[in-house]
Amino acid sequence: MSSEQNANKKKSNAFTIIKDDSTDGHGGYGSGVISLENMSPVIVDPNENKAYVDMGAMHARSEIERRVKIIPNREEVPNGLLYWIVWVNVDRNENGPYYGGVAGSEIIIDRSIKRAYKSMPQHVTHMEKSLKGKIVVDHMDESSKKLLKDFLVEFNQAMWDNSTDELKNALPE
Repeated sequence: MSSEQNANKKKSNAFTIIKDDSTDGHGGYGSGVISLENMSPVIVDPNENKAYVDMGAMHARSEIERRVKIIPNREEVPNGLLYWIVWVNVDRNENGPYYGGVAGSEIIIDRSIKRAYKSMPQHVTHMEKSLKGKIVVDHMDESSKKLLKDFLVEFNQAMWDNSTDELKNALPE
């Protein structure tokens, strides 16, 4: 397998896109439960100018969160580097799948002291807003928003094209 084919194979498995809904009306166990099956966390790293999917973030075990202690006090991480965990929810309309909800949550990491600041309530709120189809990126810096847009477009141009004008206007050219 060529490196290009391998990269495409890896890319094609990066997002969780439209699975069976646990609330499809069967009324059994799990009905009425919010499904996270269509959500994927995108790590935006403005320090390295890259963005990528890391499903470990769903359980606070992304690569950037490993080997650091998460603390709720920003002042304890004064020299940390900024990263974003962007909760991207994929939805479907008459034209097919699109990026339905996008909400970015910050995380500040200082590897030298093995500490990271993360507001768990903010992450939970942003996950919920993404699930509800909200776009919450106005608090992100411009370079991070550009990295996110470039990643989403490159990952799947058709899903980007099918996305709302609200998302397209929220992320810069």
